[in-house]
Amino acid sequence: MSRFRPPRLFIEAFAGPRIRLFLLVVAVGAMGGVVGAAYVGALKLLERGLWPTHSSTGVHLLILAGVGVSVGLLTHVLGTPGDVELLVNNIHVLGGPEDIRDLRSLIPISLLCISSGGGMGPEAPLVQTTGGLGSWLAGRWRVSVVDTRILTITGMAAGFTVLFGAPLGSAVFALEILHRRGLEYYEALLPAVIGSLSGYVVNLVVSHLGVTSVWRFPPIGAVHQVDLVWGAACGVVGAALAVVFTYLTRILQWAFRHVHPTVRPLVGGLALGGLAFWSPYALTFGEAQINGLVVTKAAAATFGVAMLAKLCGTTVTLSTGWRGGFIIPLFFMGVALGRFGHVLFPGTNEVVLMAALMAAANCGVTKTPLGSAVVVAEMAGLRLLPPVLIASVVALFLTSEVGLIHSQQERESALASTRAIVDDEADHGEGPVGFPPEKGDEP
Repeated sequence: MSRFRPPRLFIEAFAGPRIRLFLLVVAVGAMGGVVGAAYVGALKLLERGLWPTHSSTGVHLLILAGVGVSVGLLTHVLGTPGDVELLVNNIHVLGGPEDIRDLRSLIPISLLCISSGGGMGPEAPLVQTTGGLGSWLAGRWRVSVVDTRILTITGMAAGFTVLFGAPLGSAVFALEILHRRGLEYYEALLPAVIGSLSGYVVNLVVSHLGVTSVWRFPPIGAVHQVDLVWGAACGVVGAALAVVFTYLTRILQWAFRHVHPTVRPLVGGLALGGLAFWSPYALTFGEAQINGLVVTKAAAATFGVAMLAKLCGTTVTLSTGWRGGFIIPLFFMGVALGRFGHVLFPGTNEVVLMAALMAAANCGVTKTPLGSAVVVAEMAGLRLLPPVLIASVVALFLTSEVGLIHSQQERESALASTRAIVDDEADHGEGPVGFPPEKGDEP
């Protein structure tokens, strides 16, 4: 009787030299799903008492001032929370953050800022948290610089997918945000997808959410050839919005730099509270407002004011030491501009305009054409992918010299930095980041 011998490919898949990395990727992705669900749960709990709709505009001004004071004190006592720019730089140079001490201040400060109605969302703090934890676990497991980078990116992808519910787009987004001109750590794509899916499944189980989109868009209807032209036009408009957002942020950062760092968040809270007297759209990061804005019947001026109010609220939040991310606010601005454009040109496909402007505005700031397009198309409908992708690419080309995340860099410079570290540590008898070098792990 012949003995059963499993196929060689099956054996290599489950006992090959990279099986350890595969298991670590799954573990980091699952960890990202658990941490993401816990973060979002804590955020919703705080929103019950601090959310702007629970009090009058005058009372909420006092709440924002109180949060501003708390942010200043927490930063002084616990240290600076760091930001995505620092995370991106650490990924290029070291593979990921060296430690996670920044999370002691980042988590409570970001929860306070977002739950009280600050103009930025949870995407940046959550991605910093899951990416930092992925890097920390890589250090505990004593893996190489290259594998540390892969696990850090995997953690970031899991964090993104918890918020957007779009595993593929989130994985690509986590890779693209490291560079200004494309997905250059391409070898981390499949691990990022696996980690993103792991985090997505774990989050669904833990949070009891269904497999549904974050936002509900109207029926797409037919997508015609002319919608590709409108996609290109939206790319131009989205690029203009990204340029305004970037330079307005820089101007406000320069202005608030003259205010003491401990007092700066208080000034930001007062400014946000003042903007709320003009428009309620100046407050919150826009996730809960998008569904209402999509179906609201109003004049073009209403949508224009909504976009301008969110632009002002988000840039003030970003410039005054409040913590959060600007991806969802940029999506909101794209939706508002799409509604505005459809009122002016009623013969257009409104969903095409909204989706294309969401992706273009975000891509113009974050330089993530594929990630932005796929995330938006996964939520709004995959039939929209061609015009949305055109809008993203046009926005990328038009804003290639305008950047807000300065640590985004070409891979060559990142390799030079990594090799300098490796050479320096080799002179002292150490491997990358203090670990013995692993054969075949040179990036």
